[in-house]
Amino acid sequence: MQIFNPGDVLQFAIRIEEDGEIFYHKAALNAEDKEVRDLFNNLADEEIRHKRVFQEMLSRIEVNPQAESYRGEYGAYLRDYIDGKVVFTRKTGAEAAGDTKDALSAIVFAMNREADSILYYHEVKQFVDEKNYREIDKVIEEERKHFLKLSAAAKKYRDG
Repeated sequence: MQIFNPGDVLQFAIRIEEDGEIFYHKAALNAEDKEVRDLFNNLADEEIRHKRVFQEMLSRIEVNPQAESYRGEYGAYLRDYIDGKVVFTRKTGAEAAGDTKDALSAIVFAMNREADSILYYHEVKQFVDEKNYREIDKVIEEERKHFLKLSAAAKKYRDG
C-alpha cells in the first residue's frame, strides 16, 4: 500500500528545504566566526534554490488530494508528519540553532541533517517520474557538497 504520492514526497522535500533554510539562517545569526556565519548564510541560500527545484517539479505533476473528513485535514496531517519525522524539522532545527553552544556543534548537527537529506532524496526518486531523476540527482549532489563544506569546516575547528 502506497501512503504517499509524488506530490506528497515533493511537499516533504520543499518543507525539508524550508526548514534547512531556517536552521542555517538562525545558526548564522548565532555564529561568532565570520567564516562560519558566511558558510551558514551560503547554505541557507542554496536551500532556497533547492526549494524552487522541488516547487517546479510539483507544479508539473497532477496532485490528487486524499479524501478528507474536513477541509484541510490531509494538509494538516502532512505538515505534522513532516515536522515530526523528517530531516530538518522546524522544532529541532530552531532548537539546534539556538542550543548549539559553539560553531562545531552547529556544524556537526548540520552535517547529520545533510546526510539524512541525501538519503531521503534517494528514496524520493521511487515516487516520482523518471524525467525528474536528473533534477533530484542535482539536488543530491548539491547536498553532498553541503556535507563536504560542513565536514571541512568541522575539521578546521577540530584541528584548531
